[in-house]
Amino acid sequence: MAKIALNKGALQRERDQLRLYQRLLPSLDLKRRQLTVELDRAQGQLARDRVEVERLGTLTGEQLPMLANPEIDLSGLVHMESVRIVDENVVGVRLPLLKEVICTARRYSMIVMPHWVDVLVDQLKQMAELRVRVEVAAERVRRLDRAVRRTTQRVNLFEKILIPTAKKNIKYIRIFLGDAERAAVVRSKIAKARYGHEWDAVGDEGGVR
Repeated sequence: MAKIALNKGALQRERDQLRLYQRLLPSLDLKRRQLTVELDRAQGQLARDRVEVERLGTLTGEQLPMLANPEIDLSGLVHMESVRIVDENVVGVRLPLLKEVICTARRYSMIVMPHWVDVLVDQLKQMAELRVRVEVAAERVRRLDRAVRRTTQRVNLFEKILIPTAKKNIKYIRIFLGDAERAAVVRSKIAKARYGHEWDAVGDEGGVR
């Protein structure tokens, strides 16, 4: 046990701290549970986005096997113009929220390019947006996971260290003060008894004279 002052002032401080810890703990634990729900939701969204990327990649491969033809120049066919991401406050945690992805296709001749390029352009745009979504979703998971771990650490600190320590200190100080009070009473009685005895002796001596 850390060295603590053994007086009534220290006892009151420990009681005040205990009340503060017990008042903060429920709201902290509620925040931890809310963050855990949000983390589960974000992990689910990330998993779905990854599945969608996989699905679209497979679909493109099945629908457009001609992409393997090296004689067709498809480089730079789709360009990502802009990405708009805003901050979202979720249970006190700032999370990225994807608002918009704008992709454009470079001009190409319908005579030179095969007819399926239009389909490819559309799927490349979808894929570009999906990959941004995956990155944003992964960042949301990372931040929420960190927030859950930090909040859980704080809950554990309150539950397992601060509150038990305050209770232990209060008990220790109360026992010490109780013992000190009883010792003072005993000393007072002894002093009173001795004082009375001396007075009796003085009275006896006075009677002899």
